[in-house]
Amino acid sequence: MTFQASGAFEIDAWEAEKPYDEQAGNKLTRVQVRKTFHGDLVGTSSSELLTVESAAGPVAYVGIEHVQGILHGREGTFVLQHSAGTEDGTPGTQWLRWLIVPTSGTGELAGIRGVGQITVSGEGRHTWTLEYTLG
Repeated sequence: MTFQASGAFEIDAWEAEKPYDEQAGNKLTRVQVRKTFHGDLVGTSSSELLTVESAAGPVAYVGIEHVQGILHGREGTFVLQHSAGTEDGTPGTQWLRWLIVPTSGTGELAGIRGVGQITVSGEGRHTWTLEYTLG
């Protein structure tokens, strides 16, 4: 059975970006982020992101996020793999996707698999959707 979940999150901490490579106008940085989730998932997470910034501004990132919480009444942890970017460096053209890393679920979320996405409103509010199965 496939489940649909949604909600919002707040970014609780965005550790100082640490540039590790700058060449020809492109900058690669590493940043650590902590979040609090609300909605069908109530919990917290910590993540490590690798970002790309060009002359157009922030244009892409990848990351790994460890989530701990209660999803539709089931408690446990799982890991999200992030993939995100923009078509031309403007916020309105961004895409932000998640993949639940197979075999990463623990507790009552053991066997979880799925995909999701993040949407950022013009006011900077972050909402999310997740489509998942439990094995």
